[in-house]
Amino acid sequence: MEYRIEQLAQSAGVAVDTIRFYQGKGLLTAPRRQGRVTWYGEAHLDRLQRIKQLQQRGFTLTVIRRFLEGELEPSDEALVAAVTAPAAPETLSLDELSARSGVAAPLLKGLEQAGLLLPAADGDEPRYPAADLAVLAAGLKLVEAGVPLGALMELGARHAAAVETTAREAVELFDRHVRERIQAEGRSPEAAERKLLATFNDLLDASGTLVRKHFERTLLRAAREHIERTH
Repeated sequence: MEYRIEQLAQSAGVAVDTIRFYQGKGLLTAPRRQGRVTWYGEAHLDRLQRIKQLQQRGFTLTVIRRFLEGELEPSDEALVAAVTAPAAPETLSLDELSARSGVAAPLLKGLEQAGLLLPAADGDEPRYPAADLAVLAAGLKLVEAGVPLGALMELGARHAAAVETTAREAVELFDRHVRERIQAEGRSPEAAERKLLATFNDLLDASGTLVRKHFERTLLRAAREHIERTH
């Protein structure tokens, strides 16, 4: 069965302009031409329905393209959703974050520029995770104890840069040694999807514990060495 573009749009439940947009982005193959008339087939309809399904999960067009091109498996959907489209957190505007944390807005912007405060959403007005209130409260304790704010921000920026590098390497290790292995085990797509998501969540919790405990031990060791060196 073949469709004119208007018929395809109606069958897929999308706008004609949306179909043209997807074609321009390379998400849809070119239609068959018969003179000045273009015809779309069932494969185009299936592709549009797949795109719509993936969009409903909150995936960006970049991620959708990877699914369509087979770089990501259908069994990756739950894992990808957990990473790229988690449940929307409570967010605050800059002024709201300032009012609830007691930190002046210009200082919050300075923290953002240093990479220590990241907006959860851009747009006309950036929004920040409400969970950052606990982070800011922890930082204020250090400042109130006498740690110079400038030195604390410099230390935090260096730590953030190191963590960014480590996190990217950890993601590569998970992809290469965990995700690819589970995908190759011959499970059904549904079973592989459940296994991937469960393993990711377990390893995310384990990584958080590992990093926190390692930093605490390293900090205490550095403190002991400092005491021994200065007394």
